[in-house]
Amino acid sequence: MKLPAFGEFVRSLESIGDLHRVRIEVDPYLEITEIAKRALKEHRPALLFENVKGSLYPLVINAFASEKRIEYALGKHPQQIGEELIGFVERIVPPRLQVLWNNRSMVKRFLAARDRTSSTSSAQEVVELPDLNRLPIQTCWPKDGGPFITLGQVFTYDPIDGKRNVGIYRLQVYDQSTTGMHWQIQKGGGFHFHRAESLGRDLEVAVALGTDPALLLAAVAALPEGIDEVLFAGFLRGSPIPMTRAEKISVQVPANAEFILEGVVRKHERRLEGPYGDHFGHYSHSASFPVFHLRAVTRRRAPLYPATIVGIPPMEDKFLGDATQQILGPLIRLIHREVKDLWAYYEAGFHNLLVVAVEERYKKEAMKAALGLLGTGQLSLTKFLVLVSGEINPRDWLSVLREVRDNFDPLLDFVLLPKVPLDTLDFTGAQMELGSKMILDATRRGKRGGTRKAWRSGDLRRLDRRILGANLIEECLLVVKVERDGKQVVEKLVRKEALQGLKIIAAVSEDVDITNRENYIWGIFTRFDCERDVVFSEQRLRGIVPVYRGVMGIDATWKKGYPLPLVMDKKIVKKVEERWQQYWV
Repeated sequence: MKLPAFGEFVRSLESIGDLHRVRIEVDPYLEITEIAKRALKEHRPALLFENVKGSLYPLVINAFASEKRIEYALGKHPQQIGEELIGFVERIVPPRLQVLWNNRSMVKRFLAARDRTSSTSSAQEVVELPDLNRLPIQTCWPKDGGPFITLGQVFTYDPIDGKRNVGIYRLQVYDQSTTGMHWQIQKGGGFHFHRAESLGRDLEVAVALGTDPALLLAAVAALPEGIDEVLFAGFLRGSPIPMTRAEKISVQVPANAEFILEGVVRKHERRLEGPYGDHFGHYSHSASFPVFHLRAVTRRRAPLYPATIVGIPPMEDKFLGDATQQILGPLIRLIHREVKDLWAYYEAGFHNLLVVAVEERYKKEAMKAALGLLGTGQLSLTKFLVLVSGEINPRDWLSVLREVRDNFDPLLDFVLLPKVPLDTLDFTGAQMELGSKMILDATRRGKRGGTRKAWRSGDLRRLDRRILGANLIEECLLVVKVERDGKQVVEKLVRKEALQGLKIIAAVSEDVDITNRENYIWGIFTRFDCERDVVFSEQRLRGIVPVYRGVMGIDATWKKGYPLPLVMDKKIVKKVEERWQQYWV
C-alpha cells in the first residue's frame, strides 16, 4: 500500500475493523501501558485513545502489534519482500538487459528509492513554540525516570558528508522543550553526533512522530551503516517518501508526518537519563546521555500521536523486529554464501540469541561464518550465537534444541569471546557496553549425543532442596527454578553422573514460568554473562587454551546489581481490570 503517513494508516486499519476507539478518559501515566499490554495478549485491535488525560491530542498504540497489520502496511508479507529482494540482487549480477526486463517491477521499486522534495507539507500546517506538555507522552513503567517519547524517528545528517540516518531512540522528557537522546552503542545517530563533537559542532536533529509505515519499518531495521533509511522506505512502498525542509533548522524532514520536533543536540552536554523499562524486560540503569533542545514543533492540524511500549515479551516490538529481519535477513547471503538462514529471537530481546543455519563446505566453516557475523553491523551486538546445519529452520526452537542435543560437543564446538562490546541495554556485563559472547556449534557431523534420561521435578528436588521445579525440553535443555544460590546449584548439577546425557542446564529465578517457552527463553538469555555465569562439568587449561567437557551450566538467575524486572503497579492493574469493559464500549 502507498499510505502517505501514520494517520492514513490508522484510518485504513479502522476501515477494516482492526482499530478500536477508546472514548473514556485514560491516563498516560501507566494506565495506557497496562491496557496496551493486555490488549496485545488478547489479540485485540490497535487502539486509538481519543481522550488522554492532560493532552490535546489522541494517542494510537499497538498499530503494528500483529503480523496482519504489518503485512497490511507493506502490501505483502515481509518474508516475500525479503526473498524477492535477494532473488533480484542475485539474478542481476552480472546485469543483463533481458534480466532487467523480466524483473521490471523490482527495478521500478529500486527507482522509487530516491529523494523527492515536496512543495506542500501537512507536517507543517501548524508551527508553534515547543511545549511537550501538550503531547500525551507516557510514563510506561512505575520506576521509569519520567515520561518518554517511545516512537520518535530521529533524523540526523553526517556533518561531513551529509549522509542521513533515521533511527528510533527513546527520548526522556525533562521539561517542555528538553529531552534526553538515548543514542546507544552502534547507532547511526550516535555516530553522527560523535563526528559533530569531534569537529566542535552542535548537531541539528529532527524527530518525526507518525510517518509512513514503510519509513517506520526502515527506521527499525538494522540497515548497514551508510544505507539511507528514507531511500529504503521508498523501495518498500514503491514510491519516494516526500521530504521537505524543516522550519527552524537546515535539515530535510518527512512532509507528511503527524508531528516534527526540531532542535539541536549540543556538543559536550550530557544529562542523567533513565531508568527506563526496556525490551529486555528490565529497567535499564540511569546513565549520562546527550541532550536534545527543541526549537520548534510543527504538526498537522488534527494530528495523531504514535506510541509503543516495550517490556517482557511479547510486546509490539516483536512484530516490528520480526518483520525487518524477514526483509533483511536473506541479504546476509550476499556476504556469507554459506549462510542459508538466520533468526534473532524476540523472546531474548533479539540481540541475546541468534540462530544461524549454515551449509558447511569444509570443516568449521560454520564457525568462520559465526565469527564474521559477530563483526557485522548490528549483529556484532549478539551475545549467544547457535549454529545449525543448513537444512534446519533456525526459527523452530525445538528443532534447534534437538540439533544441540545430537551434535554439540563442548570440547570441539564451544567458543567464548570475553571483553567485547555488548548492547547498551544489556546489564549483565562487568561494565556498561562491555561483556562477553559465546558461540555454540551444533552443525551435523555425525550423531554424538550421550545417554539421556528424563528427570522429573521431584527427582531434582531430592538432589537439592533449593530447586523449586524443573522442565526438561527435548532431552537437551533442563530449566530449573531455584530460590537462591543459582551458581552453586548449577555447578552441582552439571557434575551429577545421572545428568551427563543432557547438554545444557540453566537455573532461573522464581519469577520465570519454566513451562512457558516465551518466558523461559526471556528468563534465561537476558540474565547471564557468558564469561562469569557459564560452567561445564569439566573445565581446565591446556596451555593458555580453555578446554570444556560435559554438560554446560548457565546461572541465569537474577543477581545483585541487576536492574529490576518490569512489574506493573498493582493499583494500576486493578484499575484496568475494573474498567476493562468500559474501554471496549
